Amino acid sequence: MAASMISHHVAVVVFEHESRVGGTWVYTSSTETDPLGIDPARAVVHSSLYKSLRTNLPREVMGFSNYLFLPRVDGPGDLSRSPSHEEVLVYLEDLATEFRLEEMLRFEKEIIEVRMVEKDGKWKVRWRMRNGSGNGGGGGGGKEEEVFDAVVVCNGHYTEPRIAEIPGIDLWPGKQMHSHNYRTPEPFQDLECFRCLFPPAASAADISRDIAKVAKEVHVASRLYEVETLGIQAGYYMWLHPMIKKANEDGEVTFLDENSVCADVILHYPRYKYLFFFLETNRIMTIDDNRVRLLYKHVFPPHLAPWLSFVRLPWKYQSRWIAGALSGRIALPSEEEIMEDEKDLYSKLEALGIPKQYSHCLANSQKMYLESSRKRHAQPEVYHDEGGDETRISQVHEDSAKYPSHR
Repeated sequence: MAASMISHHVAVVVFEHESRVGGTWVYTSSTETDPLGIDPARAVVHSSLYKSLRTNLPREVMGFSNYLFLPRVDGPGDLSRSPSHEEVLVYLEDLATEFRLEEMLRFEKEIIEVRMVEKDGKWKVRWRMRNGSGNGGGGGGGKEEEVFDAVVVCNGHYTEPRIAEIPGIDLWPGKQMHSHNYRTPEPFQDLECFRCLFPPAASAADISRDIAKVAKEVHVASRLYEVETLGIQAGYYMWLHPMIKKANEDGEVTFLDENSVCADVILHYPRYKYLFFFLETNRIMTIDDNRVRLLYKHVFPPHLAPWLSFVRLPWKYQSRWIAGALSGRIALPSEEEIMEDEKDLYSKLEALGIPKQYSHCLANSQKMYLESSRKRHAQPEVYHDEGGDETRISQVHEDSAKYPSHR
């Protein structure tokens, strides 16, 4: 986002919660005190990375057009098409250095409140240091505030877990955790009759195979499956089931096909809540069952555009659009047109039977992601090492000649 602002000659200040560049790509072995991640008093760990994570898209389509994510030619590194999280972090650090982004980054800043100043339409941002003091607050929880022309919210959505609702779970005696707090399979080594249940999203599929290397058994519950694929999976003591019908007091878990297993652990798969506790818009914006509204194309709230915007709710190229709108180079539709567009989107989602909570999930509209998803299901062990849409990837390599760098 900051790099796009620079290219459009928009002055920018970035408030970063952590102490370094990288955001969610900074791996930590630390996990939260509440394995489910729902206790509001818990010490929050922002990253959801697990140690074995590799990207589920080819690196060529993950980078910026003017700073491509190609294998490094001047030193060691991960040369694979779907690299490790360590390689992604190095790329982001190099990007920050190349564009001198750290000059505009303010590290270890916790945003407390973002509110519009009614008299002039600007935005007041209140923040404090993560240790509880502001620059001039003298410690003890002092706060600072500044006023800006516009605010772009880039706080991500991989921190606040969303837990599946399972009938009978309150009386079920086993352990529950969310994949947000999964790091390595070693804690599950040689557990008696260990079972793990979650639908096979990209990271869930990776984690299930990760755990299956050391656990007695892994049972995967999925919303999407073909009947002929149910049962034990090749290569592991891993079984595929329909979704969970109920959890029982005796420790068993019953699936929709009435089959049951005795489970020790339920690992909830990676779903998260959109959360903007710091943002005050006088209810112009609300969150209804994880649908953030009102938002034009998932980015601009119609009554506040372009001076308030959101990045990375779904996976789209949004940064340039926002920077172009703020610089005056790109005109947004009228408020009436934006409202009509949103009504049309919700009508289409309802007609397709898509629940509100999936309103911002655009994976099915992206060719490269669909290609990767098909390969993941067809060849789960090797899809990380396969290429994607070769036409798209070839175009990326052609573009690299226009933006020479050390990569």
